[in-house]
Amino acid sequence: MNIPRRRFLHLAAGAAALPIGSRVAGAQTYPVQPVTFVVSFAAGGVADVVARLVAQKLGDRGVGKFVVENRGGAGGNLAARVVSTAAADGYTVLATTTALAVNATASKNKGYATEDLRAVAVVALASDVMAVHPSSSAKTMQELIKSAGDKGISFGTPGLGTGPYIAAAYFYQEIAKIKAVHVPFSGGAPAVAAAIGNHVEVINVSLPSAASQIEQGALRGLGIPSPQRNSALPNVPTFGEAGYPNFHSATWVGFFLPAKTSDTIAEKLNAEINEVIKAPESQQKLKALGFEPMVKSLPESVEYARNEVALWGKMSRAIGFTTE
Repeated sequence: MNIPRRRFLHLAAGAAALPIGSRVAGAQTYPVQPVTFVVSFAAGGVADVVARLVAQKLGDRGVGKFVVENRGGAGGNLAARVVSTAAADGYTVLATTTALAVNATASKNKGYATEDLRAVAVVALASDVMAVHPSSSAKTMQELIKSAGDKGISFGTPGLGTGPYIAAAYFYQEIAKIKAVHVPFSGGAPAVAAAIGNHVEVINVSLPSAASQIEQGALRGLGIPSPQRNSALPNVPTFGEAGYPNFHSATWVGFFLPAKTSDTIAEKLNAEINEVIKAPESQQKLKALGFEPMVKSLPESVEYARNEVALWGKMSRAIGFTTE
């Protein structure tokens, strides 16, 4: 496995050279104006859900005013490009998913480099889920795979370059070994809507995008690629129970800043976001939606993001996925 040579995080060395008094003052006063969370996918998707929760709770805590702006497109690259070229003052923050790690190696003309962004906080992990319309003849994963036969299936995802797409394509091609035609959408919510409308045979999305619809019976969950069942959907079996025990796939949600943003601001934002995630109310809400809350320090977030680049790069290469 080849780890990309470019660093996923560029540490702003200039911040360390600032006088201690200036750095402390910066941490104490930030933010003094509204902070924009630029979400890399459509409203209703996993990044959007987490970004809005964090923005609201930061406001409730009196940290400052945080607004959410959805800039979906190009598999998450559009929003990443916007943030990577924004002023490095902490007021433009990327809220994105595993797609950022996928794009680090699979996307050839992103319009930015991975070193143009620095990880601030990785806060939630959500298993993917495979689901179909209730009228589908496939009541189980085994039936879906068997029914594909030589004709194959069409599967919807939140879009090219997203974690659910890479993982699903890898599963169908490398593990289930069936023909599968990808139907990309502009986020998890549009993919779920298409499945509810019975416009696509099966969807592979992050669980929070479809948890309520599955619970209410608008969709039928066939499987969750995780080691154990999810408490949000205890009746949906794991891939392991369906005969695929070694395949796991999950989507994380994280926050990133322009690379040259100072350590002082990054550390302040990391600390404030972590306080939101640690709150019992946030934990309860995230778990109810199908997320596993995560609290990571700034260095831990950096390391996690770097490892994800390597992991998803490996899966992308296995299925021969690249995008312009």
